[in-house]
This record gives sequence, structure tokens and C-alpha cells, in this order.
Amino acid sequence: MFEFDQYLGFLAFLTILTIGFWLMIFLLTFVIPYWVFGSAIERFKEIREEKKAKRQGLTH
Repeated sequence: MFEFDQYLGFLAFLTILTIGFWLMIFLLTFVIPYWVFGSAIERFKEIREEKKAKRQGLTH
């Protein structure tokens, strides 16, 4: 059915396909949401600090 080099190529293909699949699952379920929500939280902190600085600037 397969010669040995074809068998090795098929195994390499399956290995790369499997690694790519699990990498995409990891990126889509952990890395990207962590990045998006982390940057949003940091932006909200910056906005809050800017508002606090404005309020303190107006009172003094």
C-alpha cells in the first residue's frame, strides 16, 4: 500500500496537522481572549486615571 518514504511523509503530515490544530485551539480559547480582555482592562484603568487627574486639576 505505502512505501516507507510515503509512510514517513504521511506521518509528518499528520503530525503537522495535529500540532496546527491544537495550536489554533489554544490560541483561540486562551491567548487571544487573554490579550483582548487584558488590553481592555488596561485601557479602562487609563481612562479612569485621566478622569481622576482632570477632577483633581479642576479642584486645585
